[in-house]
Amino acid sequence: MQTHQLTARGLARRLAWTVLAGLGVALAPSTARADGSPSGEQIYRQRCASCHGANGEGTAEDYPQPLAGEKSVKKLSKLIHKTMPSDDPGTCSKEDSDRVAAYLYDAFYSPIAQARNQVARIELSRLTVRQYRNAVTDLIASFRQPEQREEAQGLRAEYFKGRRFNDKNRVLQRIDPLVKFDFKDASPDAETIDPHEFSIRWEGTVTAPETGEYEFNIRSEHATRLWINDPNRPLIDAWVKSGDDLNHRGSITLLGGRAYRLKLEFTKANQGVDDSQKAKAKAPLQASIALEWTPPGQVAEPIPARCLSTGKAPEWYIATTPFPPDDRSVGYERGTSISKEWDQATTDAAIEAAGYVATRLGELAGVRDGAPDREAKLREFSKRFIEQAFRRPVDDGLRQRYIDRQFESAGDPATAVKRVVLLTLKSPRFLYLDLKPQPDGYDVASRLSFALWDSLPDRPLREAAASDALKTREQVARQAERMVNDPRTKAKLHWFLFQWLKVDHAPEIVRDAETFPGFSPEVVADLRTSLDLFLDDVVWSEGSDFRQILASDTLILNGRLAKFYGADLPEDAPFQKVRLNPEARAGVTSHPYLMATFAYTSATSPIHRGVFLSRNVLGRVLSPPPEAFLPFTPDLHPGLNTRERTALQTSPEKCMRCHSLINPLGFSLEHFDAVGRFRGEELGRSIDATGHYTNRDDGTISFEGARGLAEFLAGSDDARNTFVSRLFHALIKQPILAFGPKTPARLRTSFESDGFHIRKLVAEIAVTAALEGTGTSPWTSE
Repeated sequence: MQTHQLTARGLARRLAWTVLAGLGVALAPSTARADGSPSGEQIYRQRCASCHGANGEGTAEDYPQPLAGEKSVKKLSKLIHKTMPSDDPGTCSKEDSDRVAAYLYDAFYSPIAQARNQVARIELSRLTVRQYRNAVTDLIASFRQPEQREEAQGLRAEYFKGRRFNDKNRVLQRIDPLVKFDFKDASPDAETIDPHEFSIRWEGTVTAPETGEYEFNIRSEHATRLWINDPNRPLIDAWVKSGDDLNHRGSITLLGGRAYRLKLEFTKANQGVDDSQKAKAKAPLQASIALEWTPPGQVAEPIPARCLSTGKAPEWYIATTPFPPDDRSVGYERGTSISKEWDQATTDAAIEAAGYVATRLGELAGVRDGAPDREAKLREFSKRFIEQAFRRPVDDGLRQRYIDRQFESAGDPATAVKRVVLLTLKSPRFLYLDLKPQPDGYDVASRLSFALWDSLPDRPLREAAASDALKTREQVARQAERMVNDPRTKAKLHWFLFQWLKVDHAPEIVRDAETFPGFSPEVVADLRTSLDLFLDDVVWSEGSDFRQILASDTLILNGRLAKFYGADLPEDAPFQKVRLNPEARAGVTSHPYLMATFAYTSATSPIHRGVFLSRNVLGRVLSPPPEAFLPFTPDLHPGLNTRERTALQTSPEKCMRCHSLINPLGFSLEHFDAVGRFRGEELGRSIDATGHYTNRDDGTISFEGARGLAEFLAGSDDARNTFVSRLFHALIKQPILAFGPKTPARLRTSFESDGFHIRKLVAEIAVTAALEGTGTSPWTSE
């Protein structure tokens, strides 16, 4: 059941009830039926309130859980008739049960009643950790040349004869899809390059799919060095080698969705001494080079071509100061809690950023040391820095406080700038998002950018705000449509989808080696990539159809996965679409990565799969188990299959209150084992993959197997409503009902009319929050 906090009115009513009951005074009903029979409210007050509270808030002594949840009136009536009153269950008549169920459902039990009694409001919100890091990164990057994006995958490669990287020695230019070469004792190009001595330089960008620490590795027998992001300091410097180690590693934190400058140099030559003539008298040495990485929570692999580009990227500043995690107690990440640890982290991060700016001040401000106009340009830099951080122009008062006073007291302009950066990044104007009832153009721009990018407005948004071009819904919608196609939106949507599917923290998946031979960490990493590519393929297709996420008949597999799962692909095949068991398999509902995630070491778990579907896909609220338990292991009941063991373990009535919903959903996926491979039998008997779903109105929908389940989910109002609300919370980080009681229905109607187009829904949510978030009670205005 959902938490129901007692309102002031409810508290007063409860106190009145307690006092009068203690004095022996009978409470008169507030409503009476025409035939003289007790109303639902009368029955509740006389027979239920002493245990459950005047407003269903619960009592600490008997029933601490509030009466709030998702059961229909019909289900509530059945439950009351069967179990109430607790000291004499079953004595509440059917008619009385119907009346009291209808009353409490409308008064305080249902989600609508809860929202009415406890009006959701837009909450004061600081930047989340993700928003802080993105905002500071984009703030500093705005003073550099923007990224030059190119469609070509791979890296620009230059091949040189000899050890020197100059135009005279360059003999070959091309695009290499990835860096993984074994030249052996031969030359990259027999016609122009001597196999004894040559050099290669690769340049371009590498895009990090998700935020976290990446370990890069160069595997080579010869001299190499690698630059990532910082063009002045190599991440890996093995230019002068000692020993026979082939692997050279370096780690760096990257923000997901951004392209980072990459330069890799390799030379087959002794460094420091030119003995090329002497070397040519001998047979050529062996030579190879491979550029690999280990993404967060995964295994080492060659950097794939899809993550490499021939474009150019600026240096990104990335804050490395550790922050305490954000609150996710309501199901989505938000910045509503303030602690000493968070305040200290913002101070440390501001100091870190100020130090970075100070060391690159000439580049960022565009002025040389000793230039006659240096102080004027540094003042202008400071003004632009503050305006972009605060998301609006600087007035005279702010300029005096943040700029003039610092330059007058610091003595040195560079020190003054450092103070400006510190003050700006510690200011509430930077750290907190606005709550104005009547947002102006700058507020709208900020709300749009944080909704879609978790970051600051870019130049087009700032210019639109300055020119009063963010007044109408059409103007704001045009900006949102532009912004949705930005890589930062793609990164945020990727992050949301992995949260929605409960795989955002790269869960460790280990299987019994005897039961599942060949299910290696490399297969697990490929499965995660397969899911990532599948989601990208659907979301960024022309249709961007939510239903395809649930019901598509294709998987994306490479040769290694195809071999393990029985698809017909060569062993070295790259990732590509495959129709594997299309009559039985469907979308993410049976994707092998999810099937393996929601399973035990050697057996499937209908419970884990059913809980995931109930909560994350269908949005149902499940009570925690009444007590901890261990699942029955197969050896305890060797004659029972997984479905039968699960049914046996969850058969007690207290379990079935939730498992009557959970189990039938999980059972429909029993055709897929603990690593997501299709199976037709278990213990020599055919799999029973029938399932059903009882909706909030007590209607039952039956289906069979993953295909039947997926088709049900794709057409389910519960699944669509859940996706809309969860996406809203992930983007806006505020309660959806705070934007009006009709907002969920309006967004779902828009979603349906757009053919369930995910990207259009993202834009519509951002526009809605930018224009309609007022911070006032929506229940009286609609």
